[in-house]
Amino acid sequence: MDTAIQDHILAVMRAARDREESLAWFRTAIGLHYLAAMVRPEAIDFKKVDRAYNRFIYQAIGKGHSIASALQFMSGAKVVPVVDSPRFTAAFAEYCPEVPIDTIGFLLSLNLGVAKAISKLDIGGPVLDWIERQNLAAQPGDPALPGIL
Repeated sequence: MDTAIQDHILAVMRAARDREESLAWFRTAIGLHYLAAMVRPEAIDFKKVDRAYNRFIYQAIGKGHSIASALQFMSGAKVVPVVDSPRFTAAFAEYCPEVPIDTIGFLLSLNLGVAKAISKLDIGGPVLDWIERQNLAAQPGDPALPGIL
């Protein structure tokens, strides 16, 4: 995680209206970056990557937060108002062009799939409903996301 990406995530966070929204936007932006970085063919040293993300999270928002808690946030209902917000998507598109907006549904699906594999719990709920709505709204010819979960 380089300083440019850190600056991009902080810019998204600063675009929020209040402290609560800022924290939610930060968690979502960093989670999306993390998940996008995981989608690569080469092997990943998760200990090293997680350490770098956790250090940045601690510096940005303090103790009690981690990449694991950001990913957990992204698998719960509280992420839906964030990814559904035109203000968030505009800020994310402007400040984080390295993670295309049209990959958010895929990245959330990926996160839910991992959560399901780890916990063995049903992942149905607001996030999956949001992903399915996005899939229905996708234009013909767009890559299909169903089947990931």
